Amino acid sequence: MELRTVGRSGLQVSVLGLGTNNFGARIDEKASHAVVAACRDAGVTFFDTSNSYGGGRSEEFLGRALEGHRDEVVVATKFSSRVGEGPYDAGASRKHLLAACEASLRRLGTDYIDLYYQHWPDPKTPVDESLETLDTLVRAGKVRYAASSNFAGWQVAEAEHVARARGTTRFVASQSEWSLVQRGVETEVVPACAAYGIGVVPYFPLASGLLTGKYERGKPAPEGSRLATSPRFSKVATDQAFDVVERLSVLAAKGGRTLLDLAIGWLVAQPVVPSVLVGATSPEQVRANAAAAEVSLSPEEIAAVSEATAPAGA
Repeated sequence: MELRTVGRSGLQVSVLGLGTNNFGARIDEKASHAVVAACRDAGVTFFDTSNSYGGGRSEEFLGRALEGHRDEVVVATKFSSRVGEGPYDAGASRKHLLAACEASLRRLGTDYIDLYYQHWPDPKTPVDESLETLDTLVRAGKVRYAASSNFAGWQVAEAEHVARARGTTRFVASQSEWSLVQRGVETEVVPACAAYGIGVVPYFPLASGLLTGKYERGKPAPEGSRLATSPRFSKVATDQAFDVVERLSVLAAKGGRTLLDLAIGWLVAQPVVPSVLVGATSPEQVRANAAAAEVSLSPEEIAAVSEATAPAGA
C-alpha cells in the first residue's frame, strides 16, 4: 500500500489508516486482533486510537494486537477528552497531558507514541502551554510528532504561529471529520493546513456507514449497525445526506465503481490528505476499505464527485 508523508514532516503513513473507536465498544479483544491482523496483511501501517475510546480498552487491545510488530507500524493516540469524573481528568493542561501520556503508554504497552493528538481544543488552557508540554515529551522521546484534532481553521493557524514564535514542536497533522456528506472542513481548516504544511487526516469518511450503501431512505437501519444503535451517529441520516448518496450511486454505477471507491478514493485524491482513517469491525471490511483506498480516480471522476456533493450554495 502507498505510503505518504504527513504534512511537512518525515513521518510516513499508509494511505489507509485504521480508526479503532470500535475496539472495546462494539467489538471485543479477539475481534479487534483479527481486524488488526487483516490490516497488516493489507499493508496498513497506520493505527489510530484515543485514551477515551472504549474507556481505555481500545489502546489496550491495539497494544496487545501489535506485540512483536511495534516498530513496523505508526501508532497515533489522543489526549484531552474526558476520561474520568475528576477535575483533572480532561483538557490540555500540563498536569493532565503528562499524566495522560504516561497512562496511554502503559495501556499501549510501548515506550513511545508516534503521533500524539490533542483530541479537542481546550478553552481553559493556552495553546502555548500545551505545545511546550508536548515539546517536553518529544525531547524525552515519549512522543515523536504532535497533532491537533477537531480544531477550527483559526486554531490551527494560532498553534502554528505560537510554535514558530516559541520554537516548540508544531502540529504536523490535523484530524477532522471529512466525507462527501460532511465537507464543511474545506472552508477554513483545509486551506489553513495546506498553507502551513499540515496534513489533514479525515475521520468518519464513510459518514458512519451512510456512504457504504447499506442504508436506504425511509427504511430502518440494519439491526446492530451504528445508525441503529447510536442517536449521535443517526443524525447524519438526513434527507440532504441521502440526496448525496443517491447522486453518488448514479455516478458509481456509470463508472463501474462502488460507493466505497468514490467515498475513500475522492479523499485519497486530495493533496493535503496523507491518510484516510476508516473504522472496521471485521477483516472483510478491512479488505474492502483497502481495495477502495488503492483505487485511482481520474480527474474527470474527481470533478464529477466534487460537483455532485458540493454543499448548497457552494
